[in-house]
Amino acid sequence: MKMLEDKVAVVTGGNSGIGKETARLFAREGAKVVITGRRQDVVDAAIDEIGNGAIGICGDVASIEHHRHLAAAVRERFGLIDIYMANAGVINLSSSSAVAEEEYDRHFAVNTRGVFFGVQTVAPLIREGGNIIVTSSLAATKVLPQHAVYAGSKAALAAFARTWTLEFKERKIRVNILTPGPVETEILGKLGVNKADRPGFERQMSDLIPAGRMGRPEELAHAALFLATGTFVNGLELFVDGGMSLT
Repeated sequence: MKMLEDKVAVVTGGNSGIGKETARLFAREGAKVVITGRRQDVVDAAIDEIGNGAIGICGDVASIEHHRHLAAAVRERFGLIDIYMANAGVINLSSSSAVAEEEYDRHFAVNTRGVFFGVQTVAPLIREGGNIIVTSSLAATKVLPQHAVYAGSKAALAAFARTWTLEFKERKIRVNILTPGPVETEILGKLGVNKADRPGFERQMSDLIPAGRMGRPEELAHAALFLATGTFVNGLELFVDGGMSLT
């Protein structure tokens, strides 16, 4: 029997990177998967890759109205859900002195506000015994150059998750945090790392990781599957960073 047979899973930011690989694995393990993303064309392409009847809903997690629309669509289609993975996020690296007000606001609107109100809105649909997975970042606890705003926006998530672990205990809903280190995803391009510079960047990052390399999205997906199925795993922050947190 598949590990997520007949489960319903919602993955925000499931159109790329860790979110897409997690959605693909969940679907392969039998889940009915719903992904979200900001661009319809990218969401459509991800749905084709994920297959297994996955559906996509386009919208911006910074918008509370999007969460309401998502909840209504999921309720109409499935009734209740079993797994909610708050994964969508943005990152733009800047030294603190160079951060613009708009850049600051966007990080907190998506990475922090989007997670909080996403969980608040969807929580009534989570089946008793279901679970929530929050995607954080190693940057929330390890000081990295030019990460101040991004790190701050992610640091709040651990506090949210710890509180939710107790708030949802009567419904037996587990809440865990998935904390990646550097991972080989499309986000490298968004950080301004072009294809020509990418090998050098990856070597530089690999030197900081005891495992000797960056992570792969599928490795984070398997960690998410562990959190989704580990029925006595609750209130955990799982670092999947090749040991980088120790350096």
